[in-house]
Amino acid sequence: MSRVPGWLGRLGAGLTEMSERYNERRAEAERERDDPESRTFADEHVPPPPDYAPDIAARPDPAQAVPWGVRVAAEAGWRLLVLAGTLWVLMRIISAVQLVVLSFVIALLITAILQPTVARLRRHGVPRGPATALTAVLGFVVIGLIGWFVTWQVMENIDDLSGQIQDGIDELRNWLLNSPFHVTDKQINEIAKNLREAVGANTDQITSAGLEGVTVVVEALAGILLAVFSTLFLLYDGKRIWEWTLKLVPAAARPGVAGAGPAAWRTLTAYVRGTVIVALIDAIFIGLGIYFLDVPMAVPLAVFIFLFAFIPLVGAVVSGALAVVVALVTQGVFTAVMTLAVVLAVQQIEGHILQPFILGRAVRVHPLAVVLAVACGGMVAGIGGAVVAVPLVAVTNTVAGYLRAYSQKTALRHAVPPRGATAVSAEPTPQTPSE
Repeated sequence: MSRVPGWLGRLGAGLTEMSERYNERRAEAERERDDPESRTFADEHVPPPPDYAPDIAARPDPAQAVPWGVRVAAEAGWRLLVLAGTLWVLMRIISAVQLVVLSFVIALLITAILQPTVARLRRHGVPRGPATALTAVLGFVVIGLIGWFVTWQVMENIDDLSGQIQDGIDELRNWLLNSPFHVTDKQINEIAKNLREAVGANTDQITSAGLEGVTVVVEALAGILLAVFSTLFLLYDGKRIWEWTLKLVPAAARPGVAGAGPAAWRTLTAYVRGTVIVALIDAIFIGLGIYFLDVPMAVPLAVFIFLFAFIPLVGAVVSGALAVVVALVTQGVFTAVMTLAVVLAVQQIEGHILQPFILGRAVRVHPLAVVLAVACGGMVAGIGGAVVAVPLVAVTNTVAGYLRAYSQKTALRHAVPPRGATAVSAEPTPQTPSE
């Protein structure tokens, strides 16, 4: 029993020594962890790296290793992909509701023509409702009378025109037989036979096209009614519709969009007015020219020239070619050449004098942009797309120019430091979005 306390004392001393060593090792480990430079490879039992090993700490940042041009191209590339995807989705949506979009755009164009009349009546004290109704009724009556007049003239002259076309075809056949091209009567009969066989072989397709034409007529009537109702509401409540549309724009961009809207509307109004005036002048002078040349259906052809003038470049070519063909098959080669001279002369005067003077620089679009816009509009939405493509480009150009000037003006206003008494004012207080 006398030896037990000694054994216990030695055991306690050993445990105390082991605890002290453990505390020392833990303190040393904590110091090495806080100070990585104090570590040694011997303590960690890791062999040192060879002399030829690369210095890991000297490697550059991967973003800095990429050339500047590649980084700029990548940044622009993914943004272009996002824009292309957004445009693709937008075009799919427009294609799904193509009739609605075209009807609304046509309503905008008609409103741009009629709205100055409503404003003039309002200035003379006429209430908004009667002014809108009177202007719309007169405008649609005029459009309906033009359509009725064209149809009436075509139906009145269709018999004479068919006879003159047949005579013209006979004259063309005789000219081919006596021409230096050595065309024989057998070859002409063979061409006529092939045409008849082609028509007979495609009878089913022609019938289906006629049935599809009925659907097109129904859709056209629906589009006309939608355009009429849209025009009425735009004439009557256009300002409040625009104010409601501004509420959908983010607050930060609202001031710029609020200023770009009136500028775009002025551009659209100027474009539509100028196009109507230019088309009217083309129709009058070309119509007078082909009338004095005894070309049949001069008045309907003049109306077609007026309507086709709303399709820039392409419409003038198509309507002029139609007048020349009618003159060729009805009056002969000399009359056709004279008709071509009249069309080219009027179009040259239009392109170099009338359009720059009437339309002005505000709505002038480069011819290449016009051709590309008409081509894209025609591919997307046919004739309607070709009609609205150029005014859309003109309005977009105006909006982009206004927003660019507005952003530059805003940047300069925030960049210039205050002078005079305002320079020593206190720090500005932050404003809420509602302010």
